Amino acid sequence: MNDPPRMTEAQLRRVRRLIRSLCANCNGGNCLLLDDGYEPCPCPQMLTCSVLCRYFRAAVLPADRELQAEVMT
Repeated sequence: MNDPPRMTEAQLRRVRRLIRSLCANCNGGNCLLLDDGYEPCPCPQMLTCSVLCRYFRAAVLPADRELQAEVMT
């Protein structure tokens, strides 16, 4: 099994900015896709240096081509 791509701390800061500004599923740092209606669920992609979220990979990360190239290679 392939491990997910890993990011440096600087890349993670850029990712967090992208998520806050562009992710349609992020609301106040919480993930709407993982929300069960009872407890808010923090966005896992904002908490880890691994690229985990498929939505982030497909819809958010392509907005920063330079970062995408750094992280996904």
